[in-house]
Amino acid sequence: MPDVEAHITGTVWKIEVAVGDEVSEGDTVVILESMKMEMPVEAEDGGVVKEIRCEEGQAVSEGDTLVVLE
Repeated sequence: MPDVEAHITGTVWKIEVAVGDEVSEGDTVVILESMKMEMPVEAEDGGVVKEIRCEEGQAVSEGDTLVVLE
């Protein structure tokens, strides 16, 4: 099951899930802010949130792992 990665460089504006939450394909897990626009990052597959590797306010780069699913 793939990890959820940042698709753009930006800042973590809001984390929408917690460890242990069940997510479905297409669910928003994190919202990134880039160039004053909010961009949702969605799960590509369903699963359970095993680990959150970012914090609100953190700068992230394209390709960084934000959430690990199992």
